[in-house]
Amino acid sequence: MRLVLMGVAGSGKTSVGQALAARIGIAYRDGDDLHPPGNIARMARGEPLTDEDRWPWLARVGQALAAEEALILGCSALKRAYRDRIRDAAGEVVFVHLSGSRRVIAARMRAREGHFMPASLLDSQFAALEPPGPDEAAVSVDIDQPVEAVVSDILRGLQAMRTR
Repeated sequence: MRLVLMGVAGSGKTSVGQALAARIGIAYRDGDDLHPPGNIARMARGEPLTDEDRWPWLARVGQALAAEEALILGCSALKRAYRDRIRDAAGEVVFVHLSGSRRVIAARMRAREGHFMPASLLDSQFAALEPPGPDEAAVSVDIDQPVEAVVSDILRGLQAMRTR
């Protein structure tokens, strides 16, 4: 099983990914670790990435997924075109959209420490977001609840996908 936890910055990809990985025994990898250094520097300066900035990163995300039989990977995957690139490189992938209001996510971003992504980029993240369509292998989960409840909702959503 290859899962991509997707959503805007601050939606909880890392914390949910680590909790989900612990619960089901699959490795978690943070897609931020696959960004070229220039992308990290741009975001740290408060500059949103362009699609051209993202293509090499998305290739690395797809390659990381393709290299594993089972992996949970956190990656914003904000646009359909980004998810298509990942699928093209990795094959079968299920996207888990960690969905939340701007208010909830902004509060979480303000509370976290040591992350390169400033809260000032949140508006550009929401502007770029294209939630998964009904034709995509995807589950959407509301993040305005404790992490363990988010994990349980993800597992229920994945089970429902399997029984369709």
